[in-house]
Amino acid sequence: MKLVLFGATGMVGSRIAAEASARGHRVVAVSRSGQSPIPGVTATAADASDPAKVAELAAGADAVVSACVPPRDGSEAREPFLAINKALVEGARAAGVRRLVVVGGAGSLETPEGRAIVDEPGFPEAYLSEALAHRDVLDFYRALDDDAVDWTYVSPAAEIAPGERTGTFRVGGDRLLTDDHGNSRISAEDYAIAVVDELEKDAHPRARMSVAY
Repeated sequence: MKLVLFGATGMVGSRIAAEASARGHRVVAVSRSGQSPIPGVTATAADASDPAKVAELAAGADAVVSACVPPRDGSEAREPFLAINKALVEGARAAGVRRLVVVGGAGSLETPEGRAIVDEPGFPEAYLSEALAHRDVLDFYRALDDDAVDWTYVSPAAEIAPGERTGTFRVGGDRLLTDDHGNSRISAEDYAIAVVDELEKDAHPRARMSVAY
C-alpha cells in the first residue's frame, strides 16, 4: 500500500511510519519540518490544515493516516484540531482516497458505568484540553453522513509511551481496556502495530477501536 502519514515525526507517528515501512508499505511521511527519522520513507513538509495540500499529497494513495495532535502550547486546542481533521477529510475526498485511519485519544473511552473518562471527577487538568479536542474529533467522524470516507479512530490505552514491540495486546471498542490490576497502558510500538494491522485488514470501518495490554 501507499500510505500518506500526517504528523509523522511525533512519538506515535514515527513508530507508525517505521512499522508500515518495515512491512513493505510505501510511506510518505508528512510533517511541518519535512523530515523523518525513519529510513526508507519519503519525507515532505506540509500543513495538514490545508485541504488542497492534503489532496495533492494523497493523490494515488491507498490510505491517509493522521497522527496529528492538538496544539500543546497552551492555546485553545479544540477548534484548531477539529479544523485539521475537517481538512484531512476534505482533502482525502478530493483525492478520491476512501481510507482514513486516525490516531485518537483515550479520554473519550468509557468506564464500566458508561461514562467517558474525561468526564470523571479528578481527570488531570493538564490533559483536559487535549482530551476534549480528541473527543470533538471522534464526534465529527461519527457524524459524517456519507461513505466517501471509510474512517477508523484508534484510541490508545490511558497510558502510552515508548517501550517494547511485543506484538501482544488486546483490541476493543468504546470501553477502556485494563489489565488485572486496573492499569491501562500500551507501548507506542505495539500501538503502531495495531494501526498498521487495521490499515491492512480494515476490520473496524467507520468505527472506533481501542488498543491496550
